Amino acid sequence: MNQKNHRHAPGPWRVGVIAGMASYIDAAAIVGFSTAMVIYQGALGLTPEQVGLASGALTLGIAIGAVTGGRLGDRFGRRPVFTATMVAIVIGAAVLIFADSFQVVIIGAILLGLATGADLPVSLSTISEAADDSNRGKILSFSNLLWLVGSIVSAAIGVVVGEMGRFGGQVIFAHILLVAFVVMIARLGVPESDSWKAARDERRAGISSVRAARSGVRELLRQPYLTPFLGLVVFYSFTNLAANTGGQFGTYLLVNFTDVSIATAALVGLPVLPLAVIGIIWFMKIADTPRRFSYFQVGAILWIVGLLIPVIFGYSFLTSFIAGIVVVGGSVFAFEAIMKIWTQEQFPTLLRTTAQGGIIAVARLLAAILAAFTPSIAAVGPSLLYGLLAFFATIGLVTAWVVFRTRDRHSEFDTEAAPKALQRTLH
Repeated sequence: MNQKNHRHAPGPWRVGVIAGMASYIDAAAIVGFSTAMVIYQGALGLTPEQVGLASGALTLGIAIGAVTGGRLGDRFGRRPVFTATMVAIVIGAAVLIFADSFQVVIIGAILLGLATGADLPVSLSTISEAADDSNRGKILSFSNLLWLVGSIVSAAIGVVVGEMGRFGGQVIFAHILLVAFVVMIARLGVPESDSWKAARDERRAGISSVRAARSGVRELLRQPYLTPFLGLVVFYSFTNLAANTGGQFGTYLLVNFTDVSIATAALVGLPVLPLAVIGIIWFMKIADTPRRFSYFQVGAILWIVGLLIPVIFGYSFLTSFIAGIVVVGGSVFAFEAIMKIWTQEQFPTLLRTTAQGGIIAVARLLAAILAAFTPSIAAVGPSLLYGLLAFFATIGLVTAWVVFRTRDRHSEFDTEAAPKALQRTLH
């Protein structure tokens, strides 16, 4: 019977696509919500303050959901959490489709944010635990490609329906609902993680192993996990400040501080998209090899140099465009893709989604705080803003270099697979 179940278990790439759609939905929710709120502002009579509160509710929901979902995924399993989150996303999107007041929009935003945030860490662990050392990095990196596709599709939908009034906003949320529903059905065929079930069974049986014993949240604040956990929090949070600000305020900066129109500013990012796709595919090829840390170092230098271009040469349409290309060329090797791999490999099974959720939550909260002050900083001078972003990125990238130059090839998957006596020596 076990052999039969094993034969019919979905392959790691199938699991990677199904679970990785969490990244697609995350992008669709963030990009789509932003566009839909502009539409709803006129259709529902929302004030600018209410639009800001709604966007803040979504971001806060994602942060709280990441922490909550991550912990629940370690305690009760990946499958029940990633099934429940898809149901909640469907409900949240439906609430936003039929929203006719600010109060209902807030309810939908919070629900969509909580569910999307909770799904991310659990889905990433599902991917990593279905894979092996030969393809784990590739499949985790593929989720970044899905995020990019989700943002592009949502932006394209926004362009098409942007002038359709309330119906246009409903179409945006209907897209999220439809995708989440299809993913929910597909996930019914994804079984519980074998790694999680083994850890649960060993814990119940009182077996002394790393994956059974290391399950409490306090373990993240003790060695050997404290260093990688804090390292990843600093790395991802500070680099995300640069990435999130560039994505959220790129058009705003061009329109307000150069002579280009909104339409032209919106088109600036198009040439970068093929570069981002090529970069992600390139990273997938080296993600499971010892070369990835060398690529990380080159990517880190490119990222910092790119952010410094508007600081050194002044902010203009040309320097912004060149900086965007250089930053994307560096960040594909030294940002979220490698963060996902390190997070999955540095922590044992019953701490994996807890750690991932905490890292995502801190990064989203700090990004939301900076976003509130970004227009004021830019008003002093866009070059000042880029200098600040370069400073933040440097902190994150240097921290990652210090921590992972000796830990890049460490994997808790290998530790858990080792004999029990050897596990103690590895820690």
